[in-house]
Amino acid sequence: MKSPASDPAAFDAAAHVAHMEKMLGLTIEEAWRPSVVANMAAIAKAAELALSVDIPEDSEPAPVFRP
Repeated sequence: MKSPASDPAAFDAAAHVAHMEKMLGLTIEEAWRPSVVANMAAIAKAAELALSVDIPEDSEPAPVFRP
């Protein structure tokens, strides 16, 4: 089985939410669960995009943001 880090398609947002709910001692109301899972899936997709960019090790952030 591949890890989500090496295979983003392997990420199960619902399982992650259920696991973190237990680990953090949270209670997510069932009415909110679909929204929480959808947001976690969106966050994972954004992270996948950000992590797909190859940035050289010697890169430094710009001192001022200019769009």
